[in-house]
Amino acid sequence: LTQNRMTVVEHATENLTSHVRTMALASDAKWDEATGAALGEPTEAALVTDAAKLGFTTSHLSQSRPRIGEAPFDSGRKMMSVVVRGRDGVMQHTKGGPDVVLARCTRYLAEDGVVPMTDELRAQVMEQNKAMADRALRVMAAARRDWGDSEPESYDASYLEQDLTFVGLSGMIDPVRPEVKAAIEEARSAGIRVVMITGDHVDTAVAIARELGLVEGRGQAITGAELDRLSNEELTERIADFGVYARVQPEHKTRIVDAWKKEGKVVGMTGDGVNDAPSIKRADIGIGMGITGTDVTKNVADMVLADDNFATIIGAVEEGRRIYDNIRKCIQFLLSSNLAEVIAVFVASLVGFTILEPTHLLWINLITDSLPALAMATEGAEKDIMERRPRDAKDGIFAGGMGADTIFQGVVISLLTIAAYFIGISSVGASVADVVASDRAGLTGMTMAFLTLSMVEMFHSLNMRSLRGSIFTLKGQNKWLWGSLAIALLLTFVVIETPLSVAFDFAELDLEHYAISMGLAILIIPIVELEKLVMRSIEKGERRG
Repeated sequence: LTQNRMTVVEHATENLTSHVRTMALASDAKWDEATGAALGEPTEAALVTDAAKLGFTTSHLSQSRPRIGEAPFDSGRKMMSVVVRGRDGVMQHTKGGPDVVLARCTRYLAEDGVVPMTDELRAQVMEQNKAMADRALRVMAAARRDWGDSEPESYDASYLEQDLTFVGLSGMIDPVRPEVKAAIEEARSAGIRVVMITGDHVDTAVAIARELGLVEGRGQAITGAELDRLSNEELTERIADFGVYARVQPEHKTRIVDAWKKEGKVVGMTGDGVNDAPSIKRADIGIGMGITGTDVTKNVADMVLADDNFATIIGAVEEGRRIYDNIRKCIQFLLSSNLAEVIAVFVASLVGFTILEPTHLLWINLITDSLPALAMATEGAEKDIMERRPRDAKDGIFAGGMGADTIFQGVVISLLTIAAYFIGISSVGASVADVVASDRAGLTGMTMAFLTLSMVEMFHSLNMRSLRGSIFTLKGQNKWLWGSLAIALLLTFVVIETPLSVAFDFAELDLEHYAISMGLAILIIPIVELEKLVMRSIEKGERRG
C-alpha cells in the first residue's frame, strides 16, 4: 500500500542525541558512506539515516560501541535489543513498539537525567504516541539499560528486556502510493473487499486505512489482543465488521484467512516475511513480495509481485478477467460454428443430399474458424469488466447462459447455410428430388452454402467481441481480428474464383449469388444483437429480483 520509503519526520524525546544513537545502534541496517544512503529493512534504514544526519553513522558507532550481544527482533515481542561496549561500560539499546517498550520501562530519561517512571510520564508518552499515530506516522520507541562494566548473564530477551529506561519516540512516514487509492476503489467496484493486516499500532493503521477509504473509524479495527478474546466461531460471525487488523501475530493471520474462507469468500493474502508463509499458503491465492519478500514466502506463494505494489494486484485481476473472457469468446465462437456445420450436414444427410463435402469442412475449420479465433485472444478488456461482480468459483465454462447462446447461434448459422443451399439450387431450376438423385445438380447450392457459412463465421466473429455487449458500443478495434477476416475473405474468394474451384467441386457464381450469400451471412449480426438485448434484459431483471 505504501512506497516502502520510510522517513523519520518527528521525535518526542528530551535527549535527542541519546535517542537517535539508541535507534541506530538497535538496528541491523548499515549506512553506506559511498552512496550516502542506508541499506537494509526500510524501517531500520530510516532510523539509521536519521542518526547519520546528526553524524552518528553506523561505521562510527560500531567502532566506538561494538556490539557484543543481542536479542533479535521477534514479531511476537515486537522489540529488538542490542548490547554494546563503550567508554562508559556496557549499555543495552532497545527499540520496538511504543506500547510494548513502555510496559518494560521503570525509568525515564529526562533533560536533566534519569528519573523514575510515573503514571503521569507514562500517560504523556502514550499521548505523544497517539498524536503521531493519528497522523499516519509509524512510531518506534527507544529505551536503554545500563549494565555497568560487566556483560549481562544472559542474552535471552526475557532477561534483557526489563527494568528499562525510556528514551524517546520516533515518528516516521511511509507515503501511500498515489495509485493505490484508485486501485482500492476499482477493487470495490469489482466486488473485491480489501482489508489491512499489519503489525503497526492500531491508531497508525486506522489513520492510513481511513486515508485509503478502507474504514471509517476505529470501530472497524481490531487488535491482535482483541482477536485472542474471540473464539473462531465468534470471529467468523464478526469477520465482515473489520477492515483493519492491527498488532497481529502470525497465528492471527491464519485465523483471519480461515474465517473469511468459512464465509465462502475467495481469499488472497499478501506477505513478505517468513512468518507470513503459513497464512499465504492457507489462502486461496497467496501473494508474495518480489522485492522485500523472503525466499520462503516466494516459494509458497501462488503469485509474486515483482514491484511490491498493491495496484499491480488489481491490474492482474483485470488481466485475468480479460483472458477468461477471451477464452469463453473463442470457445463459444468455435462451438457455435462447428455445431452449425454438424446440424447442416446432419439435415442434408437425412434428406439425402450433400450440402458440404469433407474438403469444404476442412477448409472452413482451418481458415474461417481458426484465424478469427486466434485473433480473439488479443481482444482488449471490455469497459465494464471491473464493474462486474466476481464469478462463482464453482461456475463452469458454460455458466451465465453461454451454453444456450452457443446452441441458439449454432442453429441460426445452420439455418442460414441451409437457406443458401436451397436458394442456390432453385436459382438453376433444380429441385430437392434432383439433388437427391444427382449431386451434380446441387453444385450451385453447395457453393452458395460454402460461401454463406464462411461469411457467416466471419461476421459472427465480430459478434463475439463481446458475449453480452452490443458490438456497436465497443470502443476501439481489434486490428488482428480485422486482419484475420481480410485474409480469410481473400482465401475464400480465391478458392471459389480460381482454378482451385475444380478441386472443390464449386460451381461458378454470378453477382446475384454473391449478393444473396453475403446478405444471408450478415443477418447473423442483427439476430445475435437482438439475442444479446433479450439476454441483457433478462439478466437485469434477475439482478433486481
